[in-house]
Amino acid sequence: MSLNLQSTITLNDGTQLPRFGLGVYEMTEDEAYQSTKWALEAGYRLIDTADWYDNEAACGRALRDFCAESGVPRSEIYYTTKLKHNLGAKSAYASIRRSLAASGLDYIDLYLIHGPPGGPARRRESWAELVRAQKDGLLRSIGVSNFGVRHLEEMRVGWEQGGVVGDDEWVGVKPSVNQVDLHPFMTRDDITSYCMKHDITLEAWAPLVRTMRFNHPVVQRLATKHAKQPAQVLLRYSLQRGYVAIPKSVSRERIVSNADVFGFELSEVEMQELHALNEDLVTDWEVTTCP
Repeated sequence: MSLNLQSTITLNDGTQLPRFGLGVYEMTEDEAYQSTKWALEAGYRLIDTADWYDNEAACGRALRDFCAESGVPRSEIYYTTKLKHNLGAKSAYASIRRSLAASGLDYIDLYLIHGPPGGPARRRESWAELVRAQKDGLLRSIGVSNFGVRHLEEMRVGWEQGGVVGDDEWVGVKPSVNQVDLHPFMTRDDITSYCMKHDITLEAWAPLVRTMRFNHPVVQRLATKHAKQPAQVLLRYSLQRGYVAIPKSVSRERIVSNADVFGFELSEVEMQELHALNEDLVTDWEVTTCP
């Protein structure tokens, strides 16, 4: 698989999403600002934040400062943020406006419903608001995060019908992305198979397993064989699975090192060996099976 740091994947709405980016979960504002600047300077073009992280302002400021200092146009940076809660009609649109104001940006490249909690009706209302904001030009692409197969199945009637048939129907737009906790120790084959079948791009929000399995013997052996670090082996797995990987780091050295995953390739046997490590390991928030 021939990839580089500037590689992109075409979403089902026709836009190009970078295959590799920086996640800023649980970073302070100072950490998020500095890490975002370092990542952009290292060639990253995807920054992933959320209302929940309380660092949208820092990420937006770092993005704007980088563009001003480097001459790289804003259009080359892909900024993602997320809806914190499904609270009903009009709440999501107001949240989008607040996220835009916090970031200081004119538009958001990708906006996700952060999770399915709230129930089917609230999810439908949130999605309708995202579609409206996309039509209004505030959002380029829209998607979901932490959605399981049952939640995506709710949406499918809407996107297959291509419109709204009543107050209880989903707006007819397919999500471009489902961002989920994905790694060799949580493979989620049901969700990944569903998304691949329906052309929904998968993003791995914890591709490094939050460092919980760096010392696993299989990971260690492959790292030694390829003269790479455990983090790089795990990231290469995500990329070769076709996922978008958004590793988190507050270290400039590790931000640069994490991106050094394009000069080697895992064999099919090695990929299968890693994939067989699944233990349904939950690294943080697990809501893919909520009502």
